[in-house]
Amino acid sequence: MTVETKLAVTANDVRSFSEANSEPTWFTTLRESAFAQAADLAMPTPDKTNISKWDFTTFPTWTVDSEAVAAVSELPEDISALIDDNQENVYVQRNNTPAFIKVSQRLVDQGVIFTDIFTAVREHSDLVQKYYMREAVKVDEHKLTALHTALLNGGVFVYVPRNVVVEQPLQAVFLHDNDQASLFNHVLVVAEESAAVTYVENYVSTVEEAKGQANIIAEVIVGDNAQVTYGAVDVLAKGFNTYVNRRAHVKRDGKMDWALGLMNDSNTIAENITHLVGDNSNGETKMVVVGRGEQKQNFTTEVRHWGKDSAGHILKHGVMKESAQSIFNGIGKIEHGATRADAQQESRVLMLSEKARGDANPILLIDEDDVTAGHAASVGRVDPLQLYYLMSRGITKEEAERLVIHGFLAPVVTQLPIEGVKKQLTEVIERKVR
Repeated sequence: MTVETKLAVTANDVRSFSEANSEPTWFTTLRESAFAQAADLAMPTPDKTNISKWDFTTFPTWTVDSEAVAAVSELPEDISALIDDNQENVYVQRNNTPAFIKVSQRLVDQGVIFTDIFTAVREHSDLVQKYYMREAVKVDEHKLTALHTALLNGGVFVYVPRNVVVEQPLQAVFLHDNDQASLFNHVLVVAEESAAVTYVENYVSTVEEAKGQANIIAEVIVGDNAQVTYGAVDVLAKGFNTYVNRRAHVKRDGKMDWALGLMNDSNTIAENITHLVGDNSNGETKMVVVGRGEQKQNFTTEVRHWGKDSAGHILKHGVMKESAQSIFNGIGKIEHGATRADAQQESRVLMLSEKARGDANPILLIDEDDVTAGHAASVGRVDPLQLYYLMSRGITKEEAERLVIHGFLAPVVTQLPIEGVKKQLTEVIERKVR
């Protein structure tokens, strides 16, 4: 069966959409080429999860037009609450519509670009073309990367010039409040040599169940001696089959910090891969997950060492409730020539019921002799002695369990480098573990 038939979208639709958005010729051509390739490319094959029956291509409509707003206060209360009153740089996308943006004049004067992906492609075409789907993610990796490229319908572009340090976090909020909407979002963050930026994104569904697709890719390019901190809290609705691919390409002396709270209620495949390409490059990944209901999830976190004296650390804690099932693949890969590399990872999974399942799958792949590498992994249930101790102090079983969960996730949550992400993530965890 062809992609056109399954998607109810044709090559002409792709071209028309691109032309309607006044996209440059190179971008239209790339969309069309990706659409053609998608028909023959295989699906991804996440380790230990069979997704052959997952539907990633059926959706009711490609794009949904939503209302823009003139101020953050006009957004729904639970969305505006995510944005601090003092936040100077914020972008809000409502379904597939750029709904609000505010960028300080200081950043504009410094040459920083923070805008929606469509504006970026039109107004900064050469700059986007230099990085888009070239270094971190490739179009033809598999069917979902090709479909993403062809059907992109939202996202953000961040560019920080050489030697510019952005002191306040940039924040993007992706609001999903229409159950028909699909999210083919692309985020591209580029920090040139000796630049620094913190970028935070929030995916929030306010509908009970989605009928569309979520195919999300983020690319981060970290230049020589640059630093990027990327925080994300994903809270997408049940009903999606969600594919999330966040990757970084880190050059000499660069540093990449990921702080991820993956709280979707949907079935999810999530990849987070950091390529430490330059000598003395550094990658830190901190991730927390709460699964519930009958959802199935696969999380692959990888740090791949190419440069000498590179260091990559992974810290993941997950909680599985009810009948949720999750696989946690952690990969430390040291390539030949990456001498004195340091690859470390830790994965901990806590299961709260007999039907819940979480598997930690640590992997070390080492093609060099002079390196340091290690991993720690554990999977288990709530310690009944902990519950007994708390309940003996007059605490109900439900409250005792809640406290144990917060204590289990705290080693990761407390290390998240962004206060706003930490606060929102704590609130989401509180809702999900009740």
